[in-house]
Amino acid sequence: MKKGISIGEYLIQQLHAHGVGHVFGIPGDYVLGFYDQLSKSKLVQVINTCDEQGAGFAADAYARVRGLGAVCVTYCVGGLKVANTTAEAFAEKSPVVIISGAPGMNEREKNPLLHHKVRDFDTQKKVFEQLTVASTVLSDPQTAFQEIDRVIHAALRYKRPVYIELPRDVVFMPGIPYHRPQEIHEESDAETLRAALAEAESMINKAKKPVLLADVEVHRFDLQDALLKLVRKTNIPVATTVLGKSVVGEQHPFYLGVYEGALGRDDVRRYVEGSDCVVMLGAFLTDINLGIYTAQLDPMRTIYANSEKLSIRYHTYENVRFKDFMRGLLKLRLRHRKLSKIPTPPPIGAFRAKPGETKVTIKRLFQKLNDFIGENTMVVADVGDALFGATDLFIRHRTEFLAPAYYASMGFAVPASIGAQMANPKLRPLVLVGDGAFQMTGMELSTAARYGLNPIVILLNNFGYGTERQMQDGAYNDVLLWHYSRLPDLLGSGRGFLVKTEVEFDQALREAKKCDHCFCLIDVQLDPQDRSPALQRLAERLALRVSSARGVT
Repeated sequence: MKKGISIGEYLIQQLHAHGVGHVFGIPGDYVLGFYDQLSKSKLVQVINTCDEQGAGFAADAYARVRGLGAVCVTYCVGGLKVANTTAEAFAEKSPVVIISGAPGMNEREKNPLLHHKVRDFDTQKKVFEQLTVASTVLSDPQTAFQEIDRVIHAALRYKRPVYIELPRDVVFMPGIPYHRPQEIHEESDAETLRAALAEAESMINKAKKPVLLADVEVHRFDLQDALLKLVRKTNIPVATTVLGKSVVGEQHPFYLGVYEGALGRDDVRRYVEGSDCVVMLGAFLTDINLGIYTAQLDPMRTIYANSEKLSIRYHTYENVRFKDFMRGLLKLRLRHRKLSKIPTPPPIGAFRAKPGETKVTIKRLFQKLNDFIGENTMVVADVGDALFGATDLFIRHRTEFLAPAYYASMGFAVPASIGAQMANPKLRPLVLVGDGAFQMTGMELSTAARYGLNPIVILLNNFGYGTERQMQDGAYNDVLLWHYSRLPDLLGSGRGFLVKTEVEFDQALREAKKCDHCFCLIDVQLDPQDRSPALQRLAERLALRVSSARGVT
């Protein structure tokens, strides 16, 4: 580290060193100095979004694709607007660095009432301590570099967000000279790891019908190659969860499909639940992943390994890193089996638009999208039918499906497509979003236009909040009908399509595919009561919980 580098410059260098090429956010007076450093840097590009929440979702998606993301905002009025997106990143294991400008240390003397301040100067930090795995205020130039190293390491180690508060009078201060970034290596307890692998080897080899169930941490910890090696070595088929969809390319011959208890395909459910050894790798036992707890997985027949826990049957092993366990499986003497008949994803290529005025339905829409998705498509889904209808889409390659399938925050998809395409410009996002979610963050298409991005946005327009309608209906589930297809006229960029029939939808997709120089927005008007079978089953189960909460039987 050369002598005299400033704290702001060091932070930029460390972001770049860990793969961050873009920082998303909105400037404000407390962070303008750092924004000036970012804009002059040749290492990182600033991407200004329309709103801080859009920046947070974009950084989250960027992290899911690239391995680390960053969002930069001003104090409190900006910082607290990314609290929701940070909570999502924490819940779904996405390593995002939240950088917030703040009043200078010399401005805080005598506790003045400065603008944007809430209660105390550390109020915002206290909030983010609950939403991140590590946090710091860079108040001391003597420790600032070490603190930056520490929190970035925590983000990468635990695959969760971290918080860095940057007082504006510290940005240009030099840190300690000749600092070298620390290399921190953590290892599993060797004896415990050996014992766990020995029990796993015995259980897998004795099993007649083992199955792998891969989830999101396989992606977060960059273990897809290890998973595929394990599949090839053993001939054990693999399914994924909703949150882990596209951990494996779905054209793989050993891929079963998405397992989500009774909410998913019945053939996949029967195969997984009929296994005498379910090896769950990087899995989250969330309500949505488990089909609102309709999953029937016997702990006596499971190996459950993720970054926080390792259990085999009813035995728990402490101090074993997930990476070490996954790699250890590859070294075991596991049986190479003959692959039995397994479920296969639904075939593609069968869609033909019905002539005339045949209205588009959710089921037919997703059948068509299955044909439309190509080698260079990344699907980014919002919650509701955008997510549940998409679980059966055929995703060609790994890490080409993004969705908030656990935290389930509306408004994710449009800004997430910006972060995803910045992270991997070779892929064109196909965005699936409901009209309610679009009204929250859809104006981030302005950001897409500004930076020359070209997502294709499929707007599932059922005139309100469809999931809630199924659980409990009322006027509160309605939203104002916008002329969505005319949004390009407002922005001066992009193409819009209004679709009601199958023929119109077919034609709009063809036009959007050819129009690769700008975004395309396809407003698909649907019957408000139409929904995918998966969402129907989900909503019915959630409705039971709503009724139970009200004391209705």
